[in-house]
Amino acid sequence: MIHDLVAILALAIVCLIFWQQRRQAELAKSVALRKCKELDLQLLSVALKGHKLKTPDGVWRWHSIYQFEFSSLGDDCYQGRIVMQGFQLAKVDLPPHRM
Repeated sequence: MIHDLVAILALAIVCLIFWQQRRQAELAKSVALRKCKELDLQLLSVALKGHKLKTPDGVWRWHSIYQFEFSSLGDDCYQGRIVMQGFQLAKVDLPPHRM
């Protein structure tokens, strides 16, 4: 009986983590879309690049890195980066691109 309770609790925690990850991915996609509209760029795709424990500044903080592809003229492709800490936007990096 206690094993069933532990299994149900573990399944609930896994589902919660999955749900929160999907919510964060949707927020990252909306950030990329907003940034591309702001700069008159075409958003091509958004993907999770990974999770890290240490920020580039050397601070120990769990964060997720999303990579997005965009085009400025329609025949080129550039890769930008979004750093999310929880549901908060930490940083958006865009490489130099043609206008």
